[in-house]
Amino acid sequence: MTGAVTAVTPREQVARPAPAIELTGVTRQFGDTTALDDVTFRAEPGQVVGLLGHNGAGKTTVTRLVAGLVAPTRGQVRLLGHDPTTDGVWVRRRLGVLPSSQLVDLRMTARENLVFAARLFGLPAAAVAPRVAAVLEELGLADRADDRAGTFSAGMRQRLALARVLLPEPPVLLLDEPSSALDPVAARELRDLVRTASRSQGRTVVLCTHDLAEAAELCDEVVILASGRVVASGPPAELAARLDVTAVVDLGCDPADETAAAAVLRRRGTPGERTGAGEFQVPGVDRAGVPGLLSDLLRDGVRVQAVAPRHHTLADLYFSLHTTRDGGAA
Repeated sequence: MTGAVTAVTPREQVARPAPAIELTGVTRQFGDTTALDDVTFRAEPGQVVGLLGHNGAGKTTVTRLVAGLVAPTRGQVRLLGHDPTTDGVWVRRRLGVLPSSQLVDLRMTARENLVFAARLFGLPAAAVAPRVAAVLEELGLADRADDRAGTFSAGMRQRLALARVLLPEPPVLLLDEPSSALDPVAARELRDLVRTASRSQGRTVVLCTHDLAEAAELCDEVVILASGRVVASGPPAELAARLDVTAVVDLGCDPADETAAAAVLRRRGTPGERTGAGEFQVPGVDRAGVPGLLSDLLRDGVRVQAVAPRHHTLADLYFSLHTTRDGGAA
């Protein structure tokens, strides 16, 4: 007897949300100049993605493409699944852009700047006052709301510029060198605000920056551009790990120990670089090679105080890539 066959309905697939930003094979030419050459990368919702590169690398062209200000010569650009060229109005209502140039009117108060911007953004009249008050509070400007922006420090002006961008609550932010003119304290405060916008509020942030330490601290992913091409991309720690680890050997300050240590390093074919009294940086020694290095030093009676691998940074990778690509220092 043959049993009845029961039809099995496939489990309904859950649609994956569209990337916040996606560039696929994008080339952009201006006359005979190729500003971007076959660029592909994506930023997922809630991520902070850093665009790194020298002046002229193509960072500004990427932001103009995402904002729909220019169209790609070839390839595809999408913001939340929409084409910025054909759906420009839809895209720009969901995109907050903080350019490197100043966005605030120094003759107006902080509140006046935001009220004016809210009207430009088309916020409903009844929503303007409460939304402005909320953003002033969020950016730590409530106590200076009725002071002219011209009396603000550079850091406060940049916070006010960011407040203006955040008014319509865009899900995607493009920030162009937001901390470049700020002192260390103001830059740290701005980084905290960017972190909050991403981690706590779920916004996607694309950060164009020359500050490699800032990118390493803030970004989930970085995209390194050189002459319009992507030369590396991925999480900062993973990218930095591509370089060889350097062992830093910290020896005692006894001149006799320093001489003996230098002899051991020469014999091993890793002469290293003296960085201080009894201290050497030894290139090309990974974690697995540290025990052998330590053994050789102790065998020759060198009194070693410490042997520690120094992990490379995003800055090391950046300069290494640009040196290799350009054939000289970046």
